[in-house]
Amino acid sequence: MLEREVRKSLFLAQAAPVSSAEAAMAFIAEVSDPDATHNCWAYRIGQAYRSDDDGEPGGTAGRPILQVIEGQGFDHTVVVVTRWFGGIKLGAGGLVRAYGGTAAECLRTAPSRPIVPMVGLTFHCGFSDHALIRARLLAMDAMIDDETFGADGVDLRITLPQAREEEVRARVTDITRGQAVIRVVEESWQKFPGAAF
Repeated sequence: MLEREVRKSLFLAQAAPVSSAEAAMAFIAEVSDPDATHNCWAYRIGQAYRSDDDGEPGGTAGRPILQVIEGQGFDHTVVVVTRWFGGIKLGAGGLVRAYGGTAAECLRTAPSRPIVPMVGLTFHCGFSDHALIRARLLAMDAMIDDETFGADGVDLRITLPQAREEEVRARVTDITRGQAVIRVVEESWQKFPGAAF
């Protein structure tokens, strides 16, 4: 959250990490002040993005906020800049600078975490390999999502940083002497737990 005054108008920027457009819209509804003159906003979630000038001249509020989100390399992010009019008109250029500048400073001072591409894998291993595989997976930043024990071994489902996929595949193949058939179950961009503004 960041507050600043520009020629007697008060601007308040609030940002949050979001996982979906629905979550972004819920945040916008939650922090927008109905008594304010304008509640302008933008969000970016992967390839999906949207912005709103909320009554300000077209392109002077929502678009500058969106440009700041993209320019600072943020994703899965929503920013709302609320304005209480102070009686002095800022002009189109002044509005762009006020909304964009307030959003930029808010994001610059916000704690953030990197978004890391993750991949989900599944494979089967024998009981004799299970303990060693489990230990190696945890040492390579893999999260074990599910383990199903059957008559002939264990089916595992794991999630790990995509950058470590080849290393994990090679290690599992080596431990199981080529017996494990590894399949991708999902790929997505995810934030590490604890991301916050």
